[in-house]
Amino acid sequence: MKIIKNFFLTLALFIILFNDSYSQLPNQATYLLKNLDVAGRSYSACWGYTAPNGREYALLGFNLGTAFIDITDSADIREVDVVTGITDPVYREMKTYGHYAYIVSEAANSRLQIVDLQYLPDSVSLVNTWSYSGYDHTHSISQSGPYLYLNGGNVTSGGASSGGVAVIDITNPIAPVKRGQWATRYVHDCRVRNDTIWACNIGSQKVTVISALNKDNPQEVTNWNNLPNPSPHNCEIVRDRMYILVTDENSTPGKLKVWNIQDLSNITLTATWQPTNITTSIVHNVEIYGNYAVIAHYTAGIRIVNVTDPTIPTEVAWYDTRPSDNANSYNGCWGVYAFPSGKIIGSDRANGLFVIKTTFSLTGINNNTEVADSYSLNQNYPNPYNPTTNIKFSLKDNSNVSLKIFDMQGKEVAEVLSDRRDGGNYEVVFNANDFNLSSGTYFYTLNVESGKQSFAETKKMILIK
Repeated sequence: MKIIKNFFLTLALFIILFNDSYSQLPNQATYLLKNLDVAGRSYSACWGYTAPNGREYALLGFNLGTAFIDITDSADIREVDVVTGITDPVYREMKTYGHYAYIVSEAANSRLQIVDLQYLPDSVSLVNTWSYSGYDHTHSISQSGPYLYLNGGNVTSGGASSGGVAVIDITNPIAPVKRGQWATRYVHDCRVRNDTIWACNIGSQKVTVISALNKDNPQEVTNWNNLPNPSPHNCEIVRDRMYILVTDENSTPGKLKVWNIQDLSNITLTATWQPTNITTSIVHNVEIYGNYAVIAHYTAGIRIVNVTDPTIPTEVAWYDTRPSDNANSYNGCWGVYAFPSGKIIGSDRANGLFVIKTTFSLTGINNNTEVADSYSLNQNYPNPYNPTTNIKFSLKDNSNVSLKIFDMQGKEVAEVLSDRRDGGNYEVVFNANDFNLSSGTYFYTLNVESGKQSFAETKKMILIK
């Protein structure tokens, strides 16, 4: 009996030490604010929207549509509206431009949904479902300035693939116009910087560089094989196009690769990365904010990597959205996004939306990662202004906040915000045209209530039209 008992103890120890599927360390330098999961939903991508008044919203794709979630107050994170779509149990992605969200799906006849966000947190509204000849579904969507880049699906016609990349002009946000296309290879996803498309060709194992200076006629510049074990799905640019991070989404499992792209005639692999203590999870999407890459790594969850020196990617924090295993599967964290408040969201395919924060300041990500040591109101800039100006303020603690504009007679003429905010540093944009204000001198007042503490301050601004 003793021999059998010792055998099972040894076996258990062996499993703990050597089974990579369960080798992840405890969550590192992060904490959970909210996990939002609605019964009956399966999830895909997430993205973010910060309103002019500084409120923050998560956009979360699921099998039946897209959910819009107010994450501004960490004590009251809640879903505020849903836009339904063609049912798709696997894919739904979105990007934002101005106060509009653009949503795509792999489902037949899903097309491009355009959603107006300007009335959040009360509601959102679907203002257009748009398509063009031959197009009705998309694998992924990218955005740069007033242009969308639709990838995969049947977004292109002719050439070697119907699933290349199509350039969509959204100068008029609710009435897009298709411009050019590139259809030499299938494009799974792409990143656009400085009118250059970095396209991930997962099927042909390449990354292609495409010039989009001429939006009506994108032209290939070069390409390279994303070796070893190539399966390029997603990419992101660091350091003014000196390096590119490419995710290999395959069951090998693929690694995050760092390529030196300073010389397009000699692109070289400089580093690879996998999560700390994990070799089994599959990498999916990567977003870069300042000095940090925030990575969706399927069963390993949300990973945060310091890329100050991209040749030495260093993992500094993580949060496991699927703690049950680190299996070699396409389950777990799909997408990630970081907000000005320092909040990070991750969408888990089975477990919904995770809203987390790090225990340290993510320097370079935003203007609200440093802890404020006092309440304060800054002078607006520019001042004088026409018609928009920026107003910064700081909150020492989580507080109820109002910011109002008054005329020379002390009459309230505009309410910029009135809600609850987490402690931190904020910047809001005030547009005088939204309130039909004429030229003149105005005053803006910040009022804060936090427990037994209160704070009020007023400053002067000048509008010149």
